[in-house]
Amino acid sequence: MQHLKRFRIKDADNKMLSMTVSRCVIPRFAQCLNKSAALTAGFIPKKLYGYTQNRNFAKNATKYQKETASVTFVCSDGTKYTVDAKVGDNLLDVVIENNIDLDGYGACEGTLACSTCHLIFEKADYNKLPTQPCDEELDMLDLAFGLTDTSRLGCQIVVTKDMDGLVVKVPAGVADAREPS
Repeated sequence: MQHLKRFRIKDADNKMLSMTVSRCVIPRFAQCLNKSAALTAGFIPKKLYGYTQNRNFAKNATKYQKETASVTFVCSDGTKYTVDAKVGDNLLDVVIENNIDLDGYGACEGTLACSTCHLIFEKADYNKLPTQPCDEELDMLDLAFGLTDTSRLGCQIVVTKDMDGLVVKVPAGVADAREPS
């Protein structure tokens, strides 16, 4: 029978096992056991029917950790939220990922269609920001509540390692530019 194949393999206790399997069983079996102990123990022969990819599902493998920078959001009532922001995320994503409860914050989800992610920076921090506001951001900021010279939209500020220790103020209210006056 050409569709049957006999294998000798070792189980988790290093005991030799012999098994006969159908050629069509192995691909289905491999899909079902994704990231299981059977794959990590070598239960499925690696060079069977084109499955030559080496898979490492070790539980003690080090996971890639993104660099972080500490950012503090200060609300108008004095409440402070200090979080570790992932380098490369924008400040809107930082608020969302860390479940910071800021009413109405980021209503347009970072599409630069509102001004609800308005933040106020200290002058020194504002001058250190890697980018200047674009025309679209400036147009949205014109509609923001509590606009200052150091105002920016959080969805446009990408966190860098240099921002570690950054403190930003969240204005008392939000003005959603998408809603008619």
